[in-house]
Amino acid sequence: MTMYQLSICYPADAQQPPPEKLELIMAQMNMVGTAMTDQGVWVFGGGLHDSSTATTVVDDSGALLLTDGPFIESKEQIGGITIIEVDDLDAAIGWAQAQSAAAGVPVEVRPFIYGSCRS
Repeated sequence: MTMYQLSICYPADAQQPPPEKLELIMAQMNMVGTAMTDQGVWVFGGGLHDSSTATTVVDDSGALLLTDGPFIESKEQIGGITIIEVDDLDAAIGWAQAQSAAAGVPVEVRPFIYGSCRS
């Protein structure tokens, strides 16, 4: 089994949909999440605040440099991630398609390398 990260992608200038549309999107995403859980592929996931809330931290030879905003300025932003564990890329793509259909936006699929620095 391999872990994959499914990233929900939005245009950087995207506005939150009106409440009734957002409610429908969230209900559809919850249905996909429930299916993932029921099939035992869901590992963890969650949403992210707008990229404007990011702070970039850099250690420059012991000097702390902080920048408000994301590290990379781009046309897109990640709205949330889901980590799944499935047999192969084709299975991950199938789940990404379900999320894309539910959210109405692109979903990027990448292999996820699990590691821990905790002892």
